[in-house]
Amino acid sequence: MKRAFAFFIVLALMAGAVFLCGCTSAPQQENTSTEQPAASAPVAGVSDKSVLNIGYQPSTHQMAFMTAYSKGWYVESLSSSGIKEVKPFNFPTGAPEMQAMLAGDLDFAYVGSAPFVTAVASGLDAKIIGAVQTQGSDLVLRTGLNYTAPADLKGLKIATFPAGTIQDTILRTWLKEQGLDDTKDVEIIAMGPGDATTAIIAGKVDAVFLPAPAPTTVKKAGAGSIIVHSGEMSPNHACCVLVASGKMIRDHPDIVQEVLAIHQKATAYNKENLDEAAGYMAAMTGMDTSVITLSLDEWDGEWVADPAIIIKSVTGFATEQQALGYIKKVVTEQDLFDTSFWAKINQ
Repeated sequence: MKRAFAFFIVLALMAGAVFLCGCTSAPQQENTSTEQPAASAPVAGVSDKSVLNIGYQPSTHQMAFMTAYSKGWYVESLSSSGIKEVKPFNFPTGAPEMQAMLAGDLDFAYVGSAPFVTAVASGLDAKIIGAVQTQGSDLVLRTGLNYTAPADLKGLKIATFPAGTIQDTILRTWLKEQGLDDTKDVEIIAMGPGDATTAIIAGKVDAVFLPAPAPTTVKKAGAGSIIVHSGEMSPNHACCVLVASGKMIRDHPDIVQEVLAIHQKATAYNKENLDEAAGYMAAMTGMDTSVITLSLDEWDGEWVADPAIIIKSVTGFATEQQALGYIKKVVTEQDLFDTSFWAKINQ
């Protein structure tokens, strides 16, 4: 009960920071803007919606969005539906991103499936329309410490994403499976990827559990080494998903279907054009292209798009979050997924 209460306090504080400052737009947005001239007159059958707000996070997990946005595919494909501009909003983790969606500030979100589950349990009106990626996070141990088995983590400080995120859920569940108490045997510290990376490099924490490319950044700095991949903790686990708001699904199903089609296209494109995709991510996040490219060689992640691949894993997160005390409401596959759009574009 105490952990669940603390989790929502964290969400409230993070949400307050987001809304006081406004959603954080992607770096160098002016270089990748997809804004187009307004149509001279209304066109019959065209949606009255002209701007899409899409949330994402600066990790290799969500490179499909960064490629599609950078190449201008959204406006190119959606202009006939009345879309003139797509605005990207960059969030450090899934908790504040889902708070923004709960507030109605986002139409779509690339986000970890676990914080989405938590948000749905809290009343979010949205559905997963596509998978984005599986696995792809790593436990990194600070240089100078030894690791032969999970028991060696006892007494250490581990930084990872805040309560209710994919990384937090997987790490705590895995520690329990290894016979370690996640509240007594180790100290888990909630941090975003930037702060956690800085903390381990500075020797302030003993380990981090973060999505790519952060583990590679730590390794390249000589501050730590990867000891466990997330796929070893939870084989083939779902990580990021593409979410559409309930309003978009009800009022603009044609746009939802096209956004999913663009995501599928970008996912396939990135697999064949890794260097180009890394360049788009670097431009939007300010990260080093070489670190991004190297991380894709080191991670155990896989870009995917078919939502059927992740249904079992995502619904499993709902069960795990109940066990951790993060949610009390039963959340089902029907609450979380709308696979009809995928079926239409792949019939």
